Amino acid sequence: MVLVIKIGGSMLKAGISPDFIEDLKKVHENQRVVLTHGGGREVTDIATKLGKEQKFVVSPEGFRSRYTDKETVGIYTMVVSGKINKEIVATLIKYHIPAVGVSGIDGAMIQAERKKQLIIVDEQKRKKVIEGGYTGKIAKVNSGVLDVLLEAGYMPVVAPVALGLENEYLNIDGDRAAAYVAGAVRASHLILITDVQGLIIGEKLVPKLTAAEAEAKLSKIGHGMSTKIYAATEALRLGVGEVIITSGLGKEPITTALAHKAGTVVTSA
Repeated sequence: MVLVIKIGGSMLKAGISPDFIEDLKKVHENQRVVLTHGGGREVTDIATKLGKEQKFVVSPEGFRSRYTDKETVGIYTMVVSGKINKEIVATLIKYHIPAVGVSGIDGAMIQAERKKQLIIVDEQKRKKVIEGGYTGKIAKVNSGVLDVLLEAGYMPVVAPVALGLENEYLNIDGDRAAAYVAGAVRASHLILITDVQGLIIGEKLVPKLTAAEAEAKLSKIGHGMSTKIYAATEALRLGVGEVIITSGLGKEPITTALAHKAGTVVTSA
């Protein structure tokens, strides 16, 4: 059984807690784990320090994303697959977890099609078409590298950078990358770790819902959580058993989520 866990930029910004790592280590002793991550906040911080102003756009579906020109994709790749990925790996190895850092470029693991155009909504709520830059739509995940690492007992740590059809680096959404990776390795569970309890509607946690119910509630959900809901429904369509959106804070966050004692569980039906 394979478990895919994605840790978001908010968790990375605050620093991965020892409680989370100890729980991750315990879970890894009993099953195979693939860890994926984001890191957009640190990309923004470093790009700003380098003098490259970051631009964000919103799609008609409510996705907020980084507009990635050629200079930005270079910074993004450097930070996400270099600095952040290796910091995570070094931390896990410190706790005697056999981690190996890879990106979607390695072994052409995550292949994506470069978006030629983007449809966005401007501040006046008008739709506009702009040049696509270096943002990718995931086309395929080759699980070969991950399968080899998992079989050897390692924990792959995957950075969300994709390889384009012309061998260019492409920025892809971390949550959706986790969904496609989970589908490719035939994961029983995908856990999306964030800094909130799960899906909150009307100041109340939604403990469980189906993919159809989740999609119906998208209009009531903010930009950050809507991306996770889309990722959850994509993962389920790709054959993942269930998806859990939960907080990485507190004691045993992974174990309690798998036991349905925390977070929001999204199922096919």
